[in-house]
Amino acid sequence: MPLITVSYSSSRQSPARKSDIAAAVTELTVKFLHKDPKVTAIIVKSVDAADWFAGGKSLAEQKLASYWIDIHVSEGTNTKDEKAAYLAAMFERMGELLGPLHNESYLHVDEVRGDAYGFGGLSQECRYIAGKLDVAPQRAVA
Repeated sequence: MPLITVSYSSSRQSPARKSDIAAAVTELTVKFLHKDPKVTAIIVKSVDAADWFAGGKSLAEQKLASYWIDIHVSEGTNTKDEKAAYLAAMFERMGELLGPLHNESYLHVDEVRGDAYGFGGLSQECRYIAGKLDVAPQRAVA
């Protein structure tokens, strides 16, 4: 159930660029972090290369692409090795999609406490406990 935000800049243009990025990010998130694609949400935003600076120069000047990926997952659900493999695979795939990448391309796996993160009005902790008890999770009453 991760929420993933992808900001990218590339001189490569394609009508399907955003959907290609969303598909690749979903695929790698499933493969390396074992997240359910049915409850994965992705926001993809394009940034003009003249507006993205790395190393003191715009990407337009450097003729390079870059990305910033921010993924929120429940704390403790992935190992250091899984996250390292995810970062490496994403750098390779984004390079294929966007073109030559500036080394200052980032991915942040933000691990959030299960009681402070959820969707559909239920925390991940609530879902976890309900699953252990084999009962339907219940929303808190205000």
